[in-house]
Amino acid sequence: MAVNYGSKRVVVGAHYGVRDFLAQRISAVLMALFTLIVLIQVVTTSGPIGYEAWAGIFSSQWMKVLTFSVLVALFYHAWVGMRDLWMDYVKPAGIRLALHTFTIVWLVGCMGWAIQVLWRL
Repeated sequence: MAVNYGSKRVVVGAHYGVRDFLAQRISAVLMALFTLIVLIQVVTTSGPIGYEAWAGIFSSQWMKVLTFSVLVALFYHAWVGMRDLWMDYVKPAGIRLALHTFTIVWLVGCMGWAIQVLWRL
């Protein structure tokens, strides 16, 4: 009988654990900080919040760069979560591949649309 514990234990798998854990936490913290920054800007804006106020908040270059960074973090956060969900709960490889492909196409499309909206302001 083979012993598979101790220093000679054979570990298999993709080894995504720590990297995914850190990616999820760091992207979540970045999104939370961005939300606080936007809330502070909205609260300190005088007058009604309309298109002009929103365009004013996102018109500066630093805010566009920060928003772009948060969008990248958001879509990577979503990818890691969905990939782990598909890998854990969808067992047929063909269906899992189709769901991975659909998720990537959807997220890339959403990212393109979000960048287009951001740079129109």
